[in-house]
Amino acid sequence: MIRKKSYGHPFDTEAVVGPCEVLDGPLPFLTEEGGGRFSCPLDEDAVVYGLGENVRGINKRGWIYESLCSDNPNHREDTRALYGAHNFLVVDGAQRFGVFVDYPGKVTFGVGYTDSGLLTIQTEEPDLNLYLIDGDSPEDIVRQFRVLVGRSYIPPKWAFGYGQSRWSYMTADEVREVAARYREAGIPLDAIYLDIDYMDGYKDFTVNREAFPDLSGLAAELKEQGIRLVPIIDAGVKIEPGYPVYEEGVRQGCFCKEADGSDFVAAVWPGRVHFPDVLNEEARRWFGGHYQALLDQGIEGFWNDMNEPSIFYSEKRLESTFAQLDGYRAKNLDLHTYGALQGLVAGLKNNPEDYKCFYHRHKDGLVRHDRVHNLYGYNMTRAAGEAIEALEPEKRILLFSRSSYIGMHRYGGIWTGDNLSWWSHILLNLQMMPSLNMCGFLYTGADLGGFGADTTEDLLLRWLALGIFTPLMRNHSAMGTRRQEVYRFPHVEAFRQIISLRYVLLPYLYSEYMKAALGNGMYFRPLAFAYPEDAFARQVEDQLMVGESVMIAPVYQQNARGRYVYLPERMKLVRFGGSHAAGQNVLETVREELLEPGHHYIEVALDEVVFFLRPGHLVPVSRGGCCVEDVDFTHLKLLGYPEGGCSYELYDDDGFSRDYDDPAHITRICVDGDGMIHTEGTAGKEVQWL
Repeated sequence: MIRKKSYGHPFDTEAVVGPCEVLDGPLPFLTEEGGGRFSCPLDEDAVVYGLGENVRGINKRGWIYESLCSDNPNHREDTRALYGAHNFLVVDGAQRFGVFVDYPGKVTFGVGYTDSGLLTIQTEEPDLNLYLIDGDSPEDIVRQFRVLVGRSYIPPKWAFGYGQSRWSYMTADEVREVAARYREAGIPLDAIYLDIDYMDGYKDFTVNREAFPDLSGLAAELKEQGIRLVPIIDAGVKIEPGYPVYEEGVRQGCFCKEADGSDFVAAVWPGRVHFPDVLNEEARRWFGGHYQALLDQGIEGFWNDMNEPSIFYSEKRLESTFAQLDGYRAKNLDLHTYGALQGLVAGLKNNPEDYKCFYHRHKDGLVRHDRVHNLYGYNMTRAAGEAIEALEPEKRILLFSRSSYIGMHRYGGIWTGDNLSWWSHILLNLQMMPSLNMCGFLYTGADLGGFGADTTEDLLLRWLALGIFTPLMRNHSAMGTRRQEVYRFPHVEAFRQIISLRYVLLPYLYSEYMKAALGNGMYFRPLAFAYPEDAFARQVEDQLMVGESVMIAPVYQQNARGRYVYLPERMKLVRFGGSHAAGQNVLETVREELLEPGHHYIEVALDEVVFFLRPGHLVPVSRGGCCVEDVDFTHLKLLGYPEGGCSYELYDDDGFSRDYDDPAHITRICVDGDGMIHTEGTAGKEVQWL
């Protein structure tokens, strides 16, 4: 049951699209303390799930979190806010309920922070919609919430392949070299991402014609090899006379405004910019329409960045800072004055006061940006998603964003931003996944190998062993860091085996993604969701369920040769790769072993991937391929732990069209008590035991 209570004059975020009951009386579960503050006790054994993209564990108890979309590359334990604002959590204790705080400004969640036995929620202003959900289990509560906020975005099938990215692919020839090196090494690849360097002067929807003289030709050339180009789009539009996007935006009044009605001036990569007023329907339509310029050149995917929005400086603050800096010129800079000097310059970027200086022309009137700050990235991606659907109604286009709010999950996925090449960030990647799924973000993943700092071969191998299970599987790194295209490392065969396994597992992974999206379920789940009666499963923070059949337990510690794993029931350990596997198709390297319930130490070599199969479950696999289009989804092999009769519902479609609900996409794979396989549904599917 979902109940809604409104306070003050809530802003319509358009996050909610499903029905609910309106609550007139007192709140269940939470205590109203007034002024946008709510609280409830947490019993000693209560687990708190959710809050989407955030630091720390699957259980969010013990820290204070802020929903405030922030350009923050410091993904540390003491971080309070990252790029997304995902105000949904589930308390699973003596009381079991979910709460969604639909409020577009800053929200603070004290999850046992000041008092370990108390949950507190505080909004900056007392104007909000509060949704309370009760259910039979945490997973039941999540499913109800997902119906409330709408179906998750579904990308094209090719977007489930491996992608290579780097901030600093400067020319078309460099992109060609990356593609050629992957193909020469026999390592699958489906996408190469273009960061800001492909643009002309960092201007949105433009191409540097000296470095990329024929983008449409390059896109076509790579597509023949099964590789797509995916360019970045930023939030800021460069202020430059003669630049059509800028001139159109000014002429049509499509940019965010100062209080006096002039266009707000800030700065990002190209210097001085205006921000499209994406909370305004007409401006959203205008900005989204410009994606056609790249669609017309054969582009089939985009990633939206810097859309918190990030601000290097505002024009007015920069002028004020220069004036104050002059006052330090003749001073003896002691501890305090030196600190103040540093603070002046550091305070230019993403200054909270700048977010109070510009306005949106919303359908309900003029609204100051800081009061709706968390909606900007959502609506930038909505602008793209709505426009692309109108421009390409029969075709799925890849679209994901850095900043987001619940509701954006209907238009695109997200990546988890500027992480680092740290071992702890492998674990952080894993722990974010179920929380993001709870909030509707199914198409998601981290920068594999780490964006900032220098990666190492062992770190990248271990991270890829997790990344083959995340829907977005992209290796991305920053300019100035060590190059981390996998063919640059000594043990290329190990990388080939691990990345190839992604394509072997694709029939299962794609099927589980589609069933989660269409059924409002979760692709990644905490163990406790699958084993609600197992008290120890509630404590496991470094293992996940992937779909209905598989449990993963990646290695995330430097120099570890394996790890401890908890099995809630008897499971089959499945092992791929290894030094014995050189030159073989990765499918031929499989080894299986039955393990009893309980705690086990599992050895896992750097060139191996392991996962665990549940009893009574199946995993359909392919023979792999050099790209997703090369994968045969018709003639499949079957991994399984049948324990008598069992079945698996396989979802498969053409990967491009939007007719997701056609029953013809479903094939039921059935195994009887004698191990015989037969299929029901789609004609032409052939399945045999591996």
